[in-house]
Amino acid sequence: MAKSPLKILVLRGGPDRERDVSLQSGGQVAQALRDAGHTVYERDILPDDLSAFDDAKKLGVQVVFPVLHGPWGEGGPLQAILAESGLPYVGCKEKAARLCMDKWETKRVLQDADLPTAEAELINKGDKRSLPAPCVVKALDEGSSYGLAVCQTEQDADTATNKLFEEHDRLMVEKFVAGKELTVGIIEPIEGSSLPLKDSGGALPPIHIVPAAAYYDYDAKYTRDDTQYNFDIDMDPACIRSVTDAAKRAFETLGCRHVARIDFIVDEQLNAYILEANTMPGFTSHSLVPKAAKQAGITFPDLCDHLVRLALR
Repeated sequence: MAKSPLKILVLRGGPDRERDVSLQSGGQVAQALRDAGHTVYERDILPDDLSAFDDAKKLGVQVVFPVLHGPWGEGGPLQAILAESGLPYVGCKEKAARLCMDKWETKRVLQDADLPTAEAELINKGDKRSLPAPCVVKALDEGSSYGLAVCQTEQDADTATNKLFEEHDRLMVEKFVAGKELTVGIIEPIEGSSLPLKDSGGALPPIHIVPAAAYYDYDAKYTRDDTQYNFDIDMDPACIRSVTDAAKRAFETLGCRHVARIDFIVDEQLNAYILEANTMPGFTSHSLVPKAAKQAGITFPDLCDHLVRLALR
């Protein structure tokens, strides 16, 4: 339970393609915060409707939890508005949010820090792809597997590239790496907190994601119930530790704050490659950070309470 009740504004919805996921996440965060003893106000927010901030001032809101996913809500524009409002808020500041939303810039920063990522190239509309199939073609600023195509043949890659260029001016083509997909949630500890985070440096237990379909796509993430999330990972413990350490280093290198989720692929030779960093991971019933927190002994209300207190710190 919360040590002292707070007035909290939960923002959800937004204009991005992941709006439906945001509405689910935001609703569950709001309920968890109420279960933790807080007074919670829920508001949708759009670039041309920022009335939620006027409401926040009238209501005496003390902290904002923006549970939005996508380029506007998670990738910097909303964070700039939140900073201007003067209200403490959960999640990354604008600079880190913009960086992590751009998959190519994220890769460059990680490589400069000697953190492992797969070989890739940036192509502009009209450019020819030089990285051969099998490969993964990605829009730079989408999430939840939107704007992503796994291509096993040259024809598949050409088709995917042409289709994605209909909506995007730049794409990243990344070498396809076969292996196990792992994810590590990071929650910053607070000195004196009773939550079991300090000994792990904020790293939650890694999860091995095993989709029933060929790939961990949107349906596997949010609608299907046959995706497996395994904490008992059949892998050399030293490799699992190295993945966890790389996740913590990536969190710091990218300038993340409060919470993030770092995704990996580990090949058969136990080489781990960082796929991306999520600065506002999902908070739905299917979402990975709440699952990992539960595995660590942290209830969902305690997790959400901890995050708003990080914002107030």
